[in-house]
Formats: sequence, C-alpha cells, structure tokens
Amino acid sequence: MRTLLSCALLLLATACTHTPSSERPGTARAGVAVLPKPFAIPGLERPRTVRLYLPPSYAQGVRRYPVIYMHDAQNLFDEATAPFGEWGVDETLDEIAAQQGFEAIVVGIDHGAAHRTTELNPWDHPRFGRGEGVAYAAFIAEVLRPWVDKHYRTLTGPEHTAIIGSSLGALLSDYAIHRYPAVFGRAAVLSPAYWVADPAVYAHAERHLLPAGARVWFSVGSHEGDSTVPDVERMHRLMAAQRPEPGAIAYRLVPGGKHHEPAWRAELPRVLAFLFAPSVAP
Repeated sequence: MRTLLSCALLLLATACTHTPSSERPGTARAGVAVLPKPFAIPGLERPRTVRLYLPPSYAQGVRRYPVIYMHDAQNLFDEATAPFGEWGVDETLDEIAAQQGFEAIVVGIDHGAAHRTTELNPWDHPRFGRGEGVAYAAFIAEVLRPWVDKHYRTLTGPEHTAIIGSSLGALLSDYAIHRYPAVFGRAAVLSPAYWVADPAVYAHAERHLLPAGARVWFSVGSHEGDSTVPDVERMHRLMAAQRPEPGAIAYRLVPGGKHHEPAWRAELPRVLAFLFAPSVAP
C-alpha cells in the first residue's frame, strides 16, 4: 500500500499550473529564452512551450555543445514560474562554465499541467488514467531533438545527449534511455515516482538493456515517501547488473533529502559531474 504522502506529492505537482507570479521577480539569466512557437506533441496534439538555455560562449564562435533534455521546464530556470523553487540550471551551468570550461545546451519542456501525471508515465494507471509517456518520449526523441540539432550547434552522439528529470520526470527519463539508447546515452533519475508504474517499469528495463557506454545517475532523499528509497535501490541493482563497469551507474542516498526542487538543485552539480566526466570534475 502506498502512503498518502506519495500520492499527495504527485497530485500537488500535477495540480500546480506554474503560472508566472507578479510577487516573484524573474531570475532567469541572459542565456535562457522561451522559444517563440510552441511545439505540438504528435498523438496528443497539445501545444507545448519549450525553454532553451544557451551557454555563455555560444554566440562567440562555431563550437558545438552537448545537449541536456529536461522536463517540468517551468521549474528549471526562473523563480517567477516555479512556485516551489527553481532548479537553478542556468546558474549552475554558468558557474561550471566559468570554473571548468564545460558548457552545454539545455532544452526544457514545460509540463502539461493537468496532463502531467499521464504525459510523464508511459504506462496506464488505474487511478490516474491512460499513460501518454510513450508519445511524449517519442516527441522528444523524434521531433524536438532533430529540430534542436538542425537549428543549434549540437554534438549529436548519445554520449553527448542527456535526459534528466525528477519524480515523474525521472520515471520518463528512465524509460527514454532504455527506449532510445541511440539518442540518449546519459540519464539522471532523481526521486523517481516508480510506484505509479510498478511492475511495468522494471520489466521494461529488463527487456531493454542499457548499451555499452551509457551512464545513469540515481539519487533519492532519505526523507521521501515510504517506498521511494527501496524502489530506487531495486532499479539501481537491476541496471548495475546490466552495466557493472565502473562509472556506468551511480546511486546516492541523500541524507535528510526531501521530494522537492531545492533538493534536486543541490544534486545537480554532482549529476553533471557524473554524466559528463571527465569534462566536469566532482
């Protein structure tokens, strides 16, 4: 039996529309922009806003950059659109660029508000409804990624392409690296909501083995829902058995960590250091 806490966390994130608030000033840095035209997700036919972060040196030359795809973009860059706090993706990457020279493009896809619970779950759920994550993941891999590669200077190999998410976004990221290993060679799975897709998510990972060279980061807070930690540890064991070589699979239990944006923001430097080592140092 899942606790009411797990359900409340999921429903709270789903119900929030993340609309801008005049009470919170914008914090997005100069490298962040909202693409002027929303994208349609094939099969769902919903317009979707995409937010883009370009690294500090992008305008200065012909260099190509790794690309990181992330979900819940309202929460990534700007306090004005993130009612529970932002990840600070732009601040973190700007700091890493200044200190270490590593730079990357970030493509953030807004969540679908009332549709978030189904869009980020590839599998049907008896309470939340028919899963739409298969269509959403296909949109990222087959529509959005080719568009980004065409319009921006990207490094296109899977070793240069990551997908990162938390909660339901982590569930979708786990699905995506197994479903599209030729696209995504890096994934970060933070506080995944595996409980909404148990047992299908484990069966999917067993059937679709990670390719050689893939890297996957897992982290979870010790103060999350009752099943969250054992669920993550179960998936970590499964993937570590598939890719036992050093540096392929990482797991971190965050002491005192909770299921919210400040915790994921704090983890982001570690995530990037693992996914893009040795370009990013710990």
